[in-house]
Amino acid sequence: MRRTPSPSVRLRRLGRELRRLRETRGLSVAQAAKAVGWGSSKLSRFETAERRITAGDLDKLLNTYKIEDGVEREALQMLAKQAKERGWWWKYRDVFGARALPDFEAEASVIRTYESIVIPGLLQTPNYATALFQGDCHAQPEQIDRLVEARLARREIMTRIEQPPRLTAVIDEAALRRPIGGREVMREQLDYLLRIGQAHNIDLHVLPFVAGAHSGLSGSFTILDFPEPTDLSVVYTDTLTSGAFEEQIDDVDRYMRTFGDLQGSALSKQQSEQFIRDVLQESENSA
Repeated sequence: MRRTPSPSVRLRRLGRELRRLRETRGLSVAQAAKAVGWGSSKLSRFETAERRITAGDLDKLLNTYKIEDGVEREALQMLAKQAKERGWWWKYRDVFGARALPDFEAEASVIRTYESIVIPGLLQTPNYATALFQGDCHAQPEQIDRLVEARLARREIMTRIEQPPRLTAVIDEAALRRPIGGREVMREQLDYLLRIGQAHNIDLHVLPFVAGAHSGLSGSFTILDFPEPTDLSVVYTDTLTSGAFEEQIDDVDRYMRTFGDLQGSALSKQQSEQFIRDVLQESENSA
């Protein structure tokens, strides 16, 4: 699996460039929009990546901003084109929704995730994922296979040959001990964690019960960083019906500090590996 350009990441980048060009020329949103013949809300939604821009509208803006450099215009038009392309996850839009986590995962260079209840989605086995979805009383039996298929498709970024992301996962002890799917499913899942944890781009850390109260008690979250310095980090949190993204710098910084605290409270990579082995051995001894 090759790295797939992310339409959402490209759209955010284009929006920031359009805002930079406007501000460089000393124009307010209202002034720039009036010059093009638009309402302010239309231009604002382009800059905040809430709306995709057509090639024609982009040309109008670039003309208004007097961008005559052919290379710069071509680069911005390419960004606009890429922002309209569909990634592999589009065929699972019924599962992921319109603004999907895989859209950002596909281009992330670093992923930091904290899970307090279950094994992180990028590290789940097929049987574990199946049992997890079966535990949801609202999931229809005919939907479960598709949900699992989509989750496993997400997982492929971790083993791709071309620039796989660096994943650091802090997993609460509760996730290791909760018997999702029963003893055999959990044995398989824990064994998979031990094997995938040997990968050069994956660091697993267990947050044991003995750590007591910690800064992550409010819930799980994922931080995604990108290779381009101008592509700011985002935070994803799960909700009951979908997921939510945090992009405000102050909010993202708070999650980063929280993750640092959690990693500091967790076991080292080597200690975590032994901890997982011990949990696995306990399961085998109790069989």
